[in-house]
Amino acid sequence: MFRTNDGSVRGRPVGDDVVAVLGIPYAAPPFGAARFREPQPVEPWTGVRDCTRFGPVAPQSAELPGSPSWSPGDEDVLTLNVWAPAGAVSRPVLVWIHGGAYTFGSSAQPDFDGTALARDGGLVVVTVNYRLGFEGFGHVPAGEDGTGVRHPDNRGLLDQAAALRWVRENIGAFGGDPDNVTAAGQSAGATSVAALMVMDQARGLFRRAIAHSAVGPCWSAAQAREITARVAAAAGVPATAAALAATPPEALVAASDTVADGYRHDPASGHLHYDPVLYAPVADGVVLPADPLAAVAAGAGRKVDLLVCHTTQEYRLMDAVGSSKKVTTWEGLKRFTADFGLPDDLPDRYRALLPDGAPVLDVYLSVFGDLLFAEYSSRLGEAHARAGGRTFVSRFDRRRGGPQGEVLAWHSADVPLAFGNHGLAAVEFLIGGPPSAADDRLSRRMLSAWAEFAATGDPGWRPLDGAGAGPARIWAPDDGDAGTPLPDTRPLWGDFEYRPLGP
Repeated sequence: MFRTNDGSVRGRPVGDDVVAVLGIPYAAPPFGAARFREPQPVEPWTGVRDCTRFGPVAPQSAELPGSPSWSPGDEDVLTLNVWAPAGAVSRPVLVWIHGGAYTFGSSAQPDFDGTALARDGGLVVVTVNYRLGFEGFGHVPAGEDGTGVRHPDNRGLLDQAAALRWVRENIGAFGGDPDNVTAAGQSAGATSVAALMVMDQARGLFRRAIAHSAVGPCWSAAQAREITARVAAAAGVPATAAALAATPPEALVAASDTVADGYRHDPASGHLHYDPVLYAPVADGVVLPADPLAAVAAGAGRKVDLLVCHTTQEYRLMDAVGSSKKVTTWEGLKRFTADFGLPDDLPDRYRALLPDGAPVLDVYLSVFGDLLFAEYSSRLGEAHARAGGRTFVSRFDRRRGGPQGEVLAWHSADVPLAFGNHGLAAVEFLIGGPPSAADDRLSRRMLSAWAEFAATGDPGWRPLDGAGAGPARIWAPDDGDAGTPLPDTRPLWGDFEYRPLGP
């Protein structure tokens, strides 16, 4: 049994050396009068709360293997899970924020199970659910009813900050050290971590950050308003606070899916035509002062140690699962370049670095993956170092043959290895089948680096210097499966500047 500020909880043993306490509420259900508001305090309980199962996921249409699905009526979605080593006292804490395009995902996904990190890494591991989609990141216009109720942007980020406050106040009961907390995430979760580094609401709640495959940039306020207008129209309601609050969550999920599908097939929709991700943190100047990259470059977050990683072939995953547009002609690639405001000659320069005869699709996937993930993540680390932060950089380059063909170093393939969950059937698609002995060794190295960074701030290699230069740890199997080295495309980006996306 563990005693939190809101009441006592009971978990379940995982083997002989770890206890998992699942579905602990850190904020009140964000519906009814609390819908579209900042997270509200939990109603305390008496007795011992049974916390042996994951809590409900946030409203979404995704059905993920091994994770609960959302159903209308599931409202207690702001919960977290704790894995604590048996007899833990003042252990380092790692708080995991899942990805999923700010639209889907959950803390209950099998690859995020904290058992191995707790058992082998000596960490207290926390994984967090937060509001997604319109509930968490949709812009809600100012209320017109005169009540003065505030509907902030970036509610999902505020949920994450509330979870970190819960950790600050309660993790000691689970053997964690509240003064040694690392916030970690991947993809949308990594950019969330970068945003938390620069937000007033999260200041002082963690001392280190791990960001795998941070994606950028964020939305402008104009972009957020435009998406709200389209989602409201698809739901058949006015784009007002009252109308949106009266619309059931499942209707806004369905409307968001409709808008995303429309963007996918509408050539006039600009960048959303290629990868129709509707929601992202909004650089509103209130909750989020600026895009995290710009804010970090200006010195925000420099007191937080940062470990950045990206994979070397990020966007290959999106192509493999069919979630993005295929660009297979040179004319289409030139239009893609113009839609994103990239240098006109960028595709030509990429093609010159790729093997002779490389298909246009390969050029497109390389450019798009670097734009969204690799270049943004690299700049985030370099900006943090130049601003005076302690920064470490790594790249994931595990490639291998698999039963369905070659599996590349694509988006998300690094996460199950870092968690020590690479042997699960649920992640075989990501890593190309059952792991090899070399994968086991790679996983141990990655898990150890996370644990050492969370404990001491040193993952095992030198940090970047004050000019943002230094070594990058390459994560690849030790039996040579990294494959042919990829060309260095960083110099091709030159003076390209990331700005919040939107009209």
